[in-house]
Amino acid sequence: MDADEFLRRYAAAERDFSDVDLSAIDLREATLVGANFRGANLSQIDLREARLGQAQLSQANLSRANLSETILWGTDFSEANLHHAELREADLSGAQLRKAQLEETILTKACLRGASLKGANLFRATLFAADLRPSSEQQTDLGYADLSGANLSYANLSGVLLQGAKLDGAKLCRANLGVWGGERFYQTDLSEASLQGADLSYADLSGANLQKADLRKADLTKANLTNANLQGAMMPDGTIHD
Repeated sequence: MDADEFLRRYAAAERDFSDVDLSAIDLREATLVGANFRGANLSQIDLREARLGQAQLSQANLSRANLSETILWGTDFSEANLHHAELREADLSGAQLRKAQLEETILTKACLRGASLKGANLFRATLFAADLRPSSEQQTDLGYADLSGANLSYANLSGVLLQGAKLDGAKLCRANLGVWGGERFYQTDLSEASLQGADLSYADLSGANLQKADLRKADLTKANLTNANLQGAMMPDGTIHD
């Protein structure tokens, strides 16, 4: 299906486009609110500055798609393939991204407030300056997500659920990981993570793996480090924990 046919069908009030092939078509700035793309092939599609609020994209293939500056609030991306996709400055507030494949996805300055990323694979994803704070309605859930090697420098993760997440080798320089509402970060893997200047005040890091992590100039005020593994970690004062 080409772009013209798709837009004619959408304008005629058709909303079910599940399992269709829309790969590599140009739908920049299109309004597609409430469309159903479940299981569709949207690889390499151009959706820059489009509006897809409340759309259904579960199990869709969006590999190498461009969704930069796209409105995606409340959209369902459960189990979708977003490998190598671009979502720079996209609005994913309240989006459902459980078990989504987001390896090497670019989410620079994206808004993920209240999004669910539980079980998502964000291996080597770029979340530089992304906003992952909880919304007033729901928590941002990154429980058990794979963020190994991801760039989360300057990201706001205050109050985000990170229980069991993999953040080994992640870049969290100057990220805000302070507690909001008493949330827990226990059993999180932060081995060899870069946490220089990060705000970890009041964070519950009990049982966390911080082996060889770089904590120089990090704020650990009232942080709970009970049973945390700090072997070889570089502490806020520059000393190495034995």
